[in-house]
Amino acid sequence: MTQAPRQYTALVTGGARGIGRAIVEELQASGVSVLAPPRRELDLAAVQSVESWLLSHRDEKVDILVNNAGTNVLNAVADIELATWEAMVQVNLGAVLRLVQTFAPGMVARGWGRILNLSSIFSLVTRERRAAYSMTKAALNALTRSAAVEYGPGGVLVNALAPGYVDTDLTRANNSPEALERIRGLIPLRRLASVAELARIAGFLVSEANSYLTGQVVVVDGGFTCL
Repeated sequence: MTQAPRQYTALVTGGARGIGRAIVEELQASGVSVLAPPRRELDLAAVQSVESWLLSHRDEKVDILVNNAGTNVLNAVADIELATWEAMVQVNLGAVLRLVQTFAPGMVARGWGRILNLSSIFSLVTRERRAAYSMTKAALNALTRSAAVEYGPGGVLVNALAPGYVDTDLTRANNSPEALERIRGLIPLRRLASVAELARIAGFLVSEANSYLTGQVVVVDGGFTCL
């Protein structure tokens, strides 16, 4: 008798728009049931909101965790205010840690799980006014490696996806049209990535097809960091 395919459930943060929305659609198209709580339900910037949501959903069967939501406030090193720094650490790192701590043990108990953290090329390289973002994303890469080591024996694969410049609202908000034109000229493929391209790679990383790749920061930047 042929065994029926396993039905997986994914939790995707920041799934309302951009890369997150594309990942939700990619997973749904592959038959995965997706839980994508809106900000009014799960506000990653608010510690109490995170803890309350986790308390009410701690018994949720989550096979795939995609930590997509993030924030990027542009400031020079000398201008980073403590409140801004703490908010970025909470969204980009603290909330991710709490989600991993809550749902990875269930994955281990079931002997299978996938965790994907959305990092950035700015965790590896940087530019002016990206210091806080670079620091939090570099720390996210470290969390990815540590979680891969600790949860690997339980069948849980943990990776980070580090996009370069992607055609999203956030990218357009943080860069003028002139700046985006200069950026395109620095990318060997001479264009920004589409969210669908990132989602396809994310879909592989959290699927059964990925059976051995773990603890890695997968850079998808059109060759930008090669230069």
